[in-house]
Amino acid sequence: MELFRGVNVDWLRLKWYFLGFSLIFSVAGIISMSSHWAHIGSPVPLGVDFKGGTQVQVQFNQAPDVNSIREAMVAAGIRDASIQTIKAIDEPNGNEVLISLPEQTNEAALDAGRQQIVAALQAHYNNPFIVRNVQVVGPTVGKQLESKAVWATLYSMAGMLVYLWFRFQLIYGVAAVVACFHDTLITVGAFALLNKEISLTVIAAILTLVGYSMNDTIVVFDRIRENLRLSRRESLPDVVNRSINQTLSRTVLTSGLTFLTVLSLYIFGGQVLRGFSFALVVGILIGTYSSIAVA
Repeated sequence: MELFRGVNVDWLRLKWYFLGFSLIFSVAGIISMSSHWAHIGSPVPLGVDFKGGTQVQVQFNQAPDVNSIREAMVAAGIRDASIQTIKAIDEPNGNEVLISLPEQTNEAALDAGRQQIVAALQAHYNNPFIVRNVQVVGPTVGKQLESKAVWATLYSMAGMLVYLWFRFQLIYGVAAVVACFHDTLITVGAFALLNKEISLTVIAAILTLVGYSMNDTIVVFDRIRENLRLSRRESLPDVVNRSINQTLSRTVLTSGLTFLTVLSLYIFGGQVLRGFSFALVVGILIGTYSSIAVA
């Protein structure tokens, strides 16, 4: 199936517009990450997976009152708890609340944090509840996970650089890695701008996007290489424009269907998958754009 027949867009003529778009979003993300770094010591808000701490997901029988829950925590001596309601599209009346305690230096106290939260609700908040989920991560483990997540992303890009170096030429590999770095920077910047937490599932989504963006880029690069062999007298800008136009239908169909899938996951997937699916939604859009406009 081909959506675009005989399309003849001069993509390279639009390069300054593409550059301006990328710079605006990249710089906005960098500024936001710098602001977070100054306030919390990290470029983006980190989930319990990385910073360590205790998260207790509680479901109440009746609609919860956040202020009353906070007062119950204070009455039990817990003054630094973070409380947020969880509203999923599939369960609009789920009556769920996520109660978090920040990172603690004493790993033995982490499980005690969970017990404190439960005891505080039982003693000071008159609304029957059940505990749906508990996450307890020590600060040492959290730092190790943070380091491994960064190295995993860098190793994946380095591996793809080496692959494209042998598969095409070194310059192709450099261009593809720059495009992937561009995608990762804007995706992480979106989390910083919207104050969304980065968790291990979000890192998994980012690594998925690196591969997805690279796959799209390789398709365009392969067509450019074929056309260069067939049209040796044609100028490079003309070859690049023609190659992008020839692969445009494939790019739109593949990325469009993938985007609809991840958008459905974001809308209907619930709170647990919200960060993962948000990263995919932003990354698919930026990754498709960068395969054409950046790489």
